[in-house]
Amino acid sequence: MSWSGMRGISPNPGYVVLQPTTLCNLDCTYCYLPFRARNDRMSPAVAAAVAASVNPWAAADERFSVVWHGGEPLAAGRAALAELMAPFEGVEHHVQTNATLIDDAWCEFFAERAVRVSVSVDGPEDLNGERVNRAGASAYSQIMHGIEALQRHGVPFSALCVVSQPRPGLAARLYEYFLGLGCDVLGINIEEQEGVNARANDFADDAVRTFWAELVAAWRLDPRIHVREIEWTLRYVGAVLAGTADGILPAALDPIPTIAADGRVFLLSPELAGFTDARYGDFSSGNVLHTPLSTILAGAAGSAAWVPEYLRGVEACRTSCPYFGFCGGAHAANRYFEHGRFDGTETNHCRNSKIRLLEGVLDHAGAR
Repeated sequence: MSWSGMRGISPNPGYVVLQPTTLCNLDCTYCYLPFRARNDRMSPAVAAAVAASVNPWAAADERFSVVWHGGEPLAAGRAALAELMAPFEGVEHHVQTNATLIDDAWCEFFAERAVRVSVSVDGPEDLNGERVNRAGASAYSQIMHGIEALQRHGVPFSALCVVSQPRPGLAARLYEYFLGLGCDVLGINIEEQEGVNARANDFADDAVRTFWAELVAAWRLDPRIHVREIEWTLRYVGAVLAGTADGILPAALDPIPTIAADGRVFLLSPELAGFTDARYGDFSSGNVLHTPLSTILAGAAGSAAWVPEYLRGVEACRTSCPYFGFCGGAHAANRYFEHGRFDGTETNHCRNSKIRLLEGVLDHAGAR
């Protein structure tokens, strides 16, 4: 069928991502960030410039989100993060954190500002070998110290888990772990080849498909956690059965503006921030210290050399891929870091986290 959604780039984002600091106190082996050992800080002027565009959007959308990402956003410190948050009105603040810096004072900070917390943790200790400090030692005990503080203070949290080696039996073990952890939402990322992480992610199709099928089976036995990937897939399948699948994709791509510490704006894929290319330059679409974010997004389709090429790639996906209605086209950063350009189509990320996901969910449904 011909999918009508995801044409062009919307001038109105659903959320923005801000980088309060490039610094991260961990050195995870699969991390894509190029400057995580540097401590480049966002100034209050950058945050205020972003807020000038965000606040009108938030006034029209009660769930508009400002996501503080890094680096490790808590490495900026409570006083600095509070100052950066201050100009924003009517937004939901989110932090994506490795949890190692969370203590009682941070929990009070989150509670006072109704900050939604998402913790990066990859399951039990023996599955967290990729999450290490700068000395190469496991960070698991520090991660758990932070999670225990959240639990002690009754601060709800989500979890984000990276799976580096999908294999039989892993999904059920992970789901049981996260049930015990007490998170309310779980996101699963199959490791991606992007940024400075050049490790190949061409995992065996059967292993990935089986992983997703096993995760659905475990979730159905005790669906207390909202599993991001499963619920989106079931929503899509339901729309297909109802004959409404063409309307499940948004009309246009969310620009997902990521504002780096220095005010530069990166569209569609936060993972492009910090990189340069002879053909595409630094991938940025402007700087909020010079141009309002709303103005940058209004001209998003031609705002950077690579964006038109990416939009051509989305159209190529639309005409060639039977899974387009499920995913809306391969992500920009995955195309670039896997193919070296933006107008390619299928990527390993597509296969691992879209195609095999849908097939795994359907495998489980067919086996019942």
